[in-house]
Amino acid sequence: MLEHLTVVKHPLVQHKLTIMRDKETSTNSFRRLLREISQLLAYEITREMEMTTTRIETPICAMDAPTIDGKKLALISILRAGNGLLDGVLELIPAARVGFVGLYRDPETLQPVQYYYKVPDLRERLTIALDPMLATGNSSAAAIDLLKKSGATNIRFMCLLAAPEGVARMKEAHPDVPIVTAAVDSHLNDHGYIVPGLGDAGDRMFGTK
Repeated sequence: MLEHLTVVKHPLVQHKLTIMRDKETSTNSFRRLLREISQLLAYEITREMEMTTTRIETPICAMDAPTIDGKKLALISILRAGNGLLDGVLELIPAARVGFVGLYRDPETLQPVQYYYKVPDLRERLTIALDPMLATGNSSAAAIDLLKKSGATNIRFMCLLAAPEGVARMKEAHPDVPIVTAAVDSHLNDHGYIVPGLGDAGDRMFGTK
């Protein structure tokens, strides 16, 4: 089992993250780098997938070769920014099932409101929730609530950046869900943005404001 929080400090991850933080980095470069980092993070988050063996014939001889066991995993994009991570992980695991969770934060209550939810059968399936930013953790915790209601029992959360507040909120709400991220930053500002962060990941990825 992964630790509750894993920070991937691989030099390639950290180098690409630094470029993404730079406000001068273009939308095209940001999108490409997010896809590349998602694949590097995916290596870590899938490290402990269950394995079995299958009998194959190499050009030389027969052998029992390792292969992934069980049902195909499910990737859940927390809209809209989660799609940036989804694209990269799907290149690595093209047979994965895919689902989407749409949440927005009510400006008055500051609580997450669901506007879209479509997921595959999550029972007996490793489920990886994807969202670049773990800020307050409220939306992420709400998304995990929904996945558990759909039968998911083996869930992991992958993000690009996390704030200590978000990590604490997720640990409180879902201590059974390991988090894999590239960095844990200093804090949240008054507007709920991660500091130093990289701004709004969705806006930077799609070129919107």
